[in-house]
Amino acid sequence: MPLSPGLVGDLQRILGPEGLVLSHEGRLVYECDMHTFYKGAPDAVALPSTTAEVVAIVRLCREALVPIVPRGSGTGLIGGAMAPSGGVMVGLNRMNRILEVDLPNRCATVQPGLINLSLTKAVEARGWFFAPDPSSQMVSSIGGNVSTNAGGPHCLKYGITSNHVLGLELVTGRGELVTLGGKVADHPGYDLTGVAVGSEGTFGLVTAITVRLVHVAQAVKTILASFADLEDASEAVSAIIAAGIVPAALEMLDELMIRAINEGTGAGYPKDAAAVLLIELDGPAAEVEAQGERAARICWERGALEVRVAQDAAERALLWKGRKEAAGAVGRLAPTYLLQDAVVPRTKLPAILARIHEISLRHRVTVCNVFHAGDGNLHPLILFDANLPGDAEKTVAFGAKVLELCIEVGGTITGEHGVGVEKIDQMCAQFASPEIERFHAIKHAFDVKGLLNPGKAVPTLHRCAEMGRMHVHRGRLPFPDLPRF
Repeated sequence: MPLSPGLVGDLQRILGPEGLVLSHEGRLVYECDMHTFYKGAPDAVALPSTTAEVVAIVRLCREALVPIVPRGSGTGLIGGAMAPSGGVMVGLNRMNRILEVDLPNRCATVQPGLINLSLTKAVEARGWFFAPDPSSQMVSSIGGNVSTNAGGPHCLKYGITSNHVLGLELVTGRGELVTLGGKVADHPGYDLTGVAVGSEGTFGLVTAITVRLVHVAQAVKTILASFADLEDASEAVSAIIAAGIVPAALEMLDELMIRAINEGTGAGYPKDAAAVLLIELDGPAAEVEAQGERAARICWERGALEVRVAQDAAERALLWKGRKEAAGAVGRLAPTYLLQDAVVPRTKLPAILARIHEISLRHRVTVCNVFHAGDGNLHPLILFDANLPGDAEKTVAFGAKVLELCIEVGGTITGEHGVGVEKIDQMCAQFASPEIERFHAIKHAFDVKGLLNPGKAVPTLHRCAEMGRMHVHRGRLPFPDLPRF
């Protein structure tokens, strides 16, 4: 149902002529995030510049019972920033300022549209950085990172976004501006900041974020180890952690991904390897040196073909360039891909990778793997050609099967991407009815009328009863009947 002329007029008065997108062409820009399977154009796109404007937008939409969909940079991979029920999308990109840098308290307060890497660039000359580093950190917003509880390669040592958010300013579904958490370490009452981080815009619109800053380590050592098979590499990962070493990052890539990265970035990964580990250690110089020697020795003991240490900052940057640009490099292997995200206990890595490989061979699905091996966060990239009949459907079904396999071995369906629309069905396999009821009760406390990002993150019990039938009311999910693996 189109927005009423009265609501449109009120929004235009609040935002000005350049702050509301109404044209068909303009709204199409916002019909999906990076997960282009799932599309739904909003009826209007509001582009506020201030917290007061966000409050006013939410209050107007609440009064008119119009859905509200918050959006950052649109780099999500779960269909979380599209509007399956129409309504008003609130793009927060214009709210992109650093409000305060407070180094004595090791924190900064920023607006949600600030690009992740921009915060580190603003404080790095003084020896500090913002630790969450998703591969999209050059373009993703900190508000978006908060929404999905983003991670990144260095989350093994430093933790995911929730470990670095001290406080939030949030506009709830009632249009109330609330402050959750703050600069001090402990607060009385429930940890509402922890509840809100990762809620995917279903609790409110974040208008300010107080984040923890981390001091740059004295020394950094980056090691590349290659292996003849994935199992040896996986065993090396477990052995390194079991030895009491907690690297800043511990990444693994398989043979197909190595080939794509070498061709696309010139990173110089070993061409004859079935797997490589990218190990980064940081901390006091003496500790880093000792741990680097121990990690290298463990790799050799687990059958490494080669172990080499980056000799300078340029070589280290090249090794990380390959890892950070892995998803883009896959374009050399296939015209399109589905990037999945799940977590298993790290000791289950060999078994789960073997299952994924076996099923992919049986069903003729091509998969290449890059993942945060240190914490068991898998990122299989499922390659396909959307121009081939049935190929996209098979890919979506295979991605769902990967998630179900991870649940079977004690894992979870998301490590850092979130749930969005893509993983709604698998939430029904991950959680029982009483748990889902609790999720809805918490959402109701923030969003009584259910207008904030509807159809995302948490399924209804009705949907769980119909698990496997992909549909979202008024959305355009393209595959009503998926093949089963």
